[in-house]
Amino acid sequence: MSGHGTGSGNGTTDIRVTSAFPPRDTAVGGYLEPIRAGGAVLWRDGDRGREIVLIRRPGRGDWSLPKGKLKNGEHPITGAVREVEEETGLRPLLGRRLPPQRYLKNGWPKQVEWWAAVPEGGGGAIDYEPNEEIEAVEWVPVEEARERLIYDHDVQVVDNFRAGPAETFPIVLLRHLSAGEKRAWTGDDLLRPLDETGRADAAALPDVLAAYGRPRVVSSAAARCAESLLPYTVGFDAPMVTERALTVGRGGRGYDVDEARRVFTEIITERRPTVVCTHGELVPALMAEALTRAGAPLSQQLGLRKGSFWVLHMSVDGGLAGVERHDVRE
Repeated sequence: MSGHGTGSGNGTTDIRVTSAFPPRDTAVGGYLEPIRAGGAVLWRDGDRGREIVLIRRPGRGDWSLPKGKLKNGEHPITGAVREVEEETGLRPLLGRRLPPQRYLKNGWPKQVEWWAAVPEGGGGAIDYEPNEEIEAVEWVPVEEARERLIYDHDVQVVDNFRAGPAETFPIVLLRHLSAGEKRAWTGDDLLRPLDETGRADAAALPDVLAAYGRPRVVSSAAARCAESLLPYTVGFDAPMVTERALTVGRGGRGYDVDEARRVFTEIITERRPTVVCTHGELVPALMAEALTRAGAPLSQQLGLRKGSFWVLHMSVDGGLAGVERHDVRE
C-alpha cells in the first residue's frame, strides 16, 4: 500500500485503492459485481483491404463495435454470438479471444468479453433493417474504423485484434461430462454412462460448440465421452471418430500418455477445427504438449473438471494465438 495526503485523523495515512477498472471506483475498498457483456470484431478481407463491422446508434450518435449485455445465466460465448447477430444480422463464428475491456458505465463497472470473428457463410453481405437502437451497420476499413470509434475502449479492442493473427482455427479439448462416481458403477468402466447432470450438459453443449462453426469430433471410445458429444454430432451432422489413444479404462489395460500426446499433436497439425473429448487423466498432458510445441508458457492449472473445456486458438502457421477455458454451463 502507498500513503497519500495528510492522514485520516487517527494516525493512519490515506490509502490508495486500486482496481482493474479505471480510474473512479464507487465502492472504496470494496467490490462491485460488473455488468457482463459480450461482443466480437467481425472481420473480412474485401476490396478495400481488411474491414470490420461497425454499428451506429442514433440515440447516442456514435459508431461502436457490436456488443451487448449477457442475460442472467447466459454463457458468455452464446451471449456474444446472440448479441452480435442481433445487432448486425450476421451470425459470427468465433475466432481467437481478445482481452476483455473493463470500464465504468454510469459509475458501475462493466466488463465486456471480446472475440475476433468471421461471418458465417464467409461473404458477410449486410441485410439489416434499421431500428430505434441501430440505424446503420457497415463494413469499414480498419484504419477508418479506428477514426470513427469515439470510445477509447473500442479502439483498444480493434488494436488488440490487429496485434495478432486474424485467421485461426480452434481445438476444443473437453473433459467428458458428469458420469457419477466410478466406485458406484459395477459394470465395465468403458460403459459407464452420463448421469442426469451430464445429460443436461450434453444438451447444452451444441449451442456453445456451434459458436466455432461445425468442428469435427474426435473422442475417447468410452461411453461417457461419446455421449457427451452425441447431441452435438446428431444436431450438426458432425461425424464422430473414436480414438483408442484418448481412451482411459480399456479393459483394465490403462492408457499410454505418450501415445495420447502423439495423437493430439497430429490432430493439431491437421489444422482443422476439432473437438477432442477425453478424460481428466490425460488433459494436463495434452495441454502441456500443445503449449510446449507452440513455445508457450505452461499454466499452473492445466487440468479440467468434468464438463469443462479448453479452447486452443491456433494460427494457420501453427502458432498459438490464444487460450480460453470454460464450463459448459457458466
